[in-house]
Amino acid sequence: MPSLRSRLLLMTASVIGERVEYRDPATVRRKIEDNYVKPASYAPPRRLTRATRVDMDFDYGWPCYTVAPSRGEPAVDVLFIHGGAYVDEISGMHWRMVQQLVDELRARVTVPVYTLAPAGNAARVVPEVTKLAGDIAEAAPHGVVFAGDSAGGGLALAAAQRLRDDPDRTRGPDRLVLIAPWLDVTMEDPQTITAEQGDPELSRPALRFAGRVWAHHLPTDDPAVSPINGKMAGLPPVSLYSGTRDTLNADAHRFARLAREAGVEVDFHEAPDQLHAYPLYRIPEGRRARDQIVAAIRPLAG
Repeated sequence: MPSLRSRLLLMTASVIGERVEYRDPATVRRKIEDNYVKPASYAPPRRLTRATRVDMDFDYGWPCYTVAPSRGEPAVDVLFIHGGAYVDEISGMHWRMVQQLVDELRARVTVPVYTLAPAGNAARVVPEVTKLAGDIAEAAPHGVVFAGDSAGGGLALAAAQRLRDDPDRTRGPDRLVLIAPWLDVTMEDPQTITAEQGDPELSRPALRFAGRVWAHHLPTDDPAVSPINGKMAGLPPVSLYSGTRDTLNADAHRFARLAREAGVEVDFHEAPDQLHAYPLYRIPEGRRARDQIVAAIRPLAG
């Protein structure tokens, strides 16, 4: 049975569902316009900068943070790519996930603050993130994980697919961690229509609008935009998380099936009655999922 805090979260989302940010295209459009007028802060919270070593550079065309243990050498590299439908900035719940990875795994976590749509788009940002991802993998003396939630999960998968196919690259990730990944921006799978009926937060029209803005001149079914259409064979093991009250749950099932058919190991964690990206929330189910993520990465931490 879902925890009390989880049920309260679902009840709250159901009550205010019509006012949340991804229920209709007009709201998404206003969000994009507001971000131009007053861009959201992407800086890590002070509690993180006090407890870890935080560096930032602009080597890839946008701010990129590296968060590592304050003392000693890191034990594993994690590329963590935040979600937000490609139009929303990194938030506090993403930074909490980063801090847990550093604290419990002695991970060095790289956090790209990639350019959001419409200034950023798949044709521009996916190659940039892939270059960053490849550089991290080739430089690491230990295990490497690509992780992301929602749109960030889509970017993580797209980068892994591109590195696998690049003859000039010698290494990709050892594991993918995909948290409620957004893998098909067309939102055309009939099962997604059914999944949407149980989601009080995310609507297909709103996500389709954000997806078209992100695609820009590329077709929305291009693998750079919708990596579920990319080749699955040759990917590393995948840890996949999805709640049943998430519009994207149907695509998580489709990805798991396609990846397994291609010989990829998929550890699929499906949580009943949980919302989109539930592992990032401060609820018991979220904590359990984060602990499972840490456990999946730990063997790569030496």
